[in-house]
Amino acid sequence: MSWHSADDPIPGDHFSCDAIQTLIVPRSRDLGSFAVRRALPSTECRMVGPFIFFDQMGPSEFLLGQGMDVRPHPHIGLSTVTYLFDGEIMHRDSLGTELPIRPGELNWMTAGRGITHSERTAPTLRQTGSRLFGIQSWVALAAQDEENTPAFEHYEAEALPIVTGEGKTVRLIAGEAFGARSPVRTSSPMVYADVMLEAGAVLPLDPTYDERAIYTVAGAIEIAGDGFGPGQLLVFRPGDRISIRATQSARFMVLGGEPMDGPRHLWWNFVSSRPERIAQAKEDWRQGRFDTVPNDAEFIPLPEEPQPVRYP
Repeated sequence: MSWHSADDPIPGDHFSCDAIQTLIVPRSRDLGSFAVRRALPSTECRMVGPFIFFDQMGPSEFLLGQGMDVRPHPHIGLSTVTYLFDGEIMHRDSLGTELPIRPGELNWMTAGRGITHSERTAPTLRQTGSRLFGIQSWVALAAQDEENTPAFEHYEAEALPIVTGEGKTVRLIAGEAFGARSPVRTSSPMVYADVMLEAGAVLPLDPTYDERAIYTVAGAIEIAGDGFGPGQLLVFRPGDRISIRATQSARFMVLGGEPMDGPRHLWWNFVSSRPERIAQAKEDWRQGRFDTVPNDAEFIPLPEEPQPVRYP
């Protein structure tokens, strides 16, 4: 698929690009066998479009016998979106799904009214050692879809469109952008893309949605004369068409969408437009009313009572 050329804003011209609203440096969290950097939610920004949760996993290296072990846990009211740069994760869920996800592929699990899943390193990889580096995000469902039947969709790397040209390589994970359209079905209009730029290449980013951001993964970029390195979430002001220039080879994720159709409440792994629905999900998990994951008898207990959070 070819790159659709367009006039770029002038890098360094603040009139054509004065777009950064919020800069978030994610906090690191140790999950035992590996660490994550959590960009969303944060005190500076609760959501970007439907994205209510955004974690960078790794990069981590597992020694012999080690691996990722996220025991079965529940979700409601969201889709989990798993995308890897390196390594492999074995996904199992209460629908009976059992398959690995590898770099460039996409796991899109829609919880709807309730699903349980686990994420682990396969036994074969524990025998050799392995690596893990990727992004897991949660996308809040439109209110009308929050109680839909749970579903799981896996997309091979070849199914996601790739746009190339002028030093740019863009894999469009979801939505419509850069002259391409992803086959991924979403609950609301959004964009999600994996972008790689050669040094000196420029990516124009149109104001298609009011809420847009990029998450820097590797290398270095410049926006309106300001430089940024890896591990930062840049949230843009609405309405500006901006340019992102790589000062060295760079990789980043583009994410965004329209504001949600009302506030969202987030508690542990539950997202809903209704706080009473989260209270019900808590009791359902406590009482063992969620479906279980076949061949994975462990589970994560309901945590102590943190205060519920409402977004936005």
